[in-house]
Amino acid sequence: MVQKFLESEFVVMLFHYDGVVDEWKNFEWSSSVIHVSVDNQTKWWFAKRFLHPDIVAEYDYIFLWDEDLGVENFHPQRYLSIVKDEGFEISQPALEIGESEVHHLITARWQRSKVHRRTYKHDGKGVQCEDKSSGPPCTGWIEVMAPVFSKAAWRCVWYMIQNDLIHAWGLDMRLGYCAQGDRTKNIGVVDAEYVVHYGLPTLGEPDKAPSASGGDTSQQKKEPSQTTAIDKRIEVRRQSYNEYKVFKRRWKKATESDECWTDPYPDEQLKQGAVWPLM
Repeated sequence: MVQKFLESEFVVMLFHYDGVVDEWKNFEWSSSVIHVSVDNQTKWWFAKRFLHPDIVAEYDYIFLWDEDLGVENFHPQRYLSIVKDEGFEISQPALEIGESEVHHLITARWQRSKVHRRTYKHDGKGVQCEDKSSGPPCTGWIEVMAPVFSKAAWRCVWYMIQNDLIHAWGLDMRLGYCAQGDRTKNIGVVDAEYVVHYGLPTLGEPDKAPSASGGDTSQQKKEPSQTTAIDKRIEVRRQSYNEYKVFKRRWKKATESDECWTDPYPDEQLKQGAVWPLM
């Protein structure tokens, strides 16, 4: 992935959340990218601290991508050409069906299409998408594993990211407020340039811990039931869900206390309970 972006004259910054940095020196391109390392953080935590809009103001677009993406069929410059032609302020490449972990159907690739801005199918999560649908997850919305923001949209999104909510659950449902106009037109999915989302659980990998009864290691190997798998993913999901509730409370308080602000999507609060963000 990194090599493909460098060849397209992008500036690349890698966020290391596992403390592993020196090993990346084995790649020829390592010295051509910016490395930032802080243990056990997410890309939103890094973005809030290292991608301030004033710092990245010289760039027209910000790609804030996860690491578990396959880019064999993706070309950055062709992607940007389509984004500019379509007027997308916020976008993502489509996900190849059959090879990707797809959470919401709007992100799935349409085979004979250049772009799409909505989905018309039932998403399997209690939401029926149709022509009259006017908001997430049916239209005006993308997921956050591979978002691409225009300079103007990123300035808005950056201020929406909360310093202490590192998983950013709920943020995707509010991206439409940063679309610089009609979210159903300015947010879209690019089918012609698509990726594979492997959905690897990288943050919170399971550890193995010895049983409380102790004993020698040979005995533990003979009796696997004495070894307990501690899945940190459970704690990650719990924290993410709690942060989502905090984000919603803060949003509600901010909108109610600002007498000068008019919500362009006044019915949105009624719909949010039917859609839960996924990891």
